[in-house]
Amino acid sequence: MKKFLLVSALFFAFIILAQNCFAKIWLPSVISDNMVLQRNSVVTIWGWSSKTIEPITVTGSWNGVAVTQDAYQGKWSVQLTTPEAGGPYSVTIEGHETITLSNVLIGEVWIASGQSNMEWSASSGINNAQDEIDQANYPNIHLFQVPKHQSPNPQDDTPGQWTACKPETMKDFSAVAYFFGRKLHKELNVPIGLINASWGGTRAEVWLNAKSLINDSDFVDLKEHFTENKWHSSQPGYMYNAMIAPLIPFEIAGAIWYQGEANRLDPDSYPGILESLIRNWREEWGSDFPFYLVQIAPFNYKEKEAGVLMREAQLKTFKKVPNTGMVVVSDIGDINNIHPQNKQDVGKRLANWALAKNYDFTDIAFSGPVYREGKREGKEMVVYFDYADNGLMKKGDELTHFEICGPDKIFMEAQTRIEGNTVRVWNSKIINPIAVRFAWGNSAEPNLYNRAGLPASCFRTDNWKIELDENKE
Repeated sequence: MKKFLLVSALFFAFIILAQNCFAKIWLPSVISDNMVLQRNSVVTIWGWSSKTIEPITVTGSWNGVAVTQDAYQGKWSVQLTTPEAGGPYSVTIEGHETITLSNVLIGEVWIASGQSNMEWSASSGINNAQDEIDQANYPNIHLFQVPKHQSPNPQDDTPGQWTACKPETMKDFSAVAYFFGRKLHKELNVPIGLINASWGGTRAEVWLNAKSLINDSDFVDLKEHFTENKWHSSQPGYMYNAMIAPLIPFEIAGAIWYQGEANRLDPDSYPGILESLIRNWREEWGSDFPFYLVQIAPFNYKEKEAGVLMREAQLKTFKKVPNTGMVVVSDIGDINNIHPQNKQDVGKRLANWALAKNYDFTDIAFSGPVYREGKREGKEMVVYFDYADNGLMKKGDELTHFEICGPDKIFMEAQTRIEGNTVRVWNSKIINPIAVRFAWGNSAEPNLYNRAGLPASCFRTDNWKIELDENKE
């Protein structure tokens, strides 16, 4: 009996020793060397342990404060308080083994997402591409590229790694995100972390948690029309599951978004979808962070009015959803190239929204004129604009792309006159004007700006139903 007990004790001791020898702590890829943590915040460091229960201690070298939480069923998370921007620091994770993360910076972290115009890199083709690549040496800008993959179920982790911004890492990273981050870095003089999760050709629905659509009866009919294509699934949630969910709850300052072309045949549904996406991301992250979007550029789409209706849909979302901003790019597009090469100004304009709204820069113009209301005065319509406090201006001899109609709803080219922050619109053949449209076309490149030199968004004063199926060119 004594021999049996001795053997049993040795056996169990061996098992315990083996468990300790082979036990492991691991982290999601977004928590790694070279990561950027959000400054002046409470950030979450999380991971997994092969031990069901054990205490995990995490310490940031910026203050030396050790925070301990027990892993539960192999999962653990710890909250650290971050200071003002700085670094490099280290983060130490201690359990049955010790992991030390190095070259950790603290600054501003932004996520970039959308389809091909956000995915588009310097190596894909942008203005002055080689010069931009050669000059992309910013050791305090760090990049995290989420590779393109999809899943029917939410994932805990994604491949990817944080790298310092240098020519070889910048050239294949989102150009819009890079120029956005570079502008912030230069103006704020703090480290910048950029996470790019984008995929060309994707619809907005794939980027939100599918529960947001399943529980919303407004989208029942829409979901029946999703189809597969040769690049990826169009099923709701598939890119969210694989490319967004694994990043949560990594603390971010906000999001930038460039997408819409793939949804252009469903413009009526898009405002609700994009609103759901913004609300969903904010709920998942537990933060009402800013969300800045790019209105799609002018392009010769084969479906008449599909592009302008999508721009209108994006405008509606911007007007309705709090803490959002919208960049107009009608002056820097290319009607023959769905991927305009001027990504520098797109990133700069996005950054100006953030600088003005999130970082208290009071002397930065961040939006072009946005339609507020139209009023009839006799034979004329007077159009009022927001973001035009210092007045409106035209570039060129004549103000272009205004149309007006009477009760017959037949729009005719209009004469115009700028008066301060309003535009008077008329046509001598129309005695009883009832509606005005501006830049109402897929490839419209109008010339109305505010005094800061930012272009006006397309708009219409009517809300008449436009059936795309009846308007194919």
